[in-house]
Amino acid sequence: MAESIRATVVYAIPERVFQYALTLPSGSTVAEAVAASGLYRDCPDAHAAEPRYGIYSRRVDAAMRLRDGDRVEVYRPLIIDPKQARRQRARQDKD
Repeated sequence: MAESIRATVVYAIPERVFQYALTLPSGSTVAEAVAASGLYRDCPDAHAAEPRYGIYSRRVDAAMRLRDGDRVEVYRPLIIDPKQARRQRARQDKD
């Protein structure tokens, strides 16, 4: 087993994409990678009450152990429910 792994932590806002390339000890978790990245220092708004994470667009738990090359994505909270947004657009198109 390798002593260290490479991982990337990514967080996007409309104005900017934060991306951090990391080398972590083997066995590190998603939460440990995000903490080591410095994301919350650079973008305090990224730290939601219950942050949600993914690896290559697949939702994962913060305690999931990373594999070499994983891309950890930190998701922003939804501003509006996607179903509600579609309903609003449909009403606007009708008018």
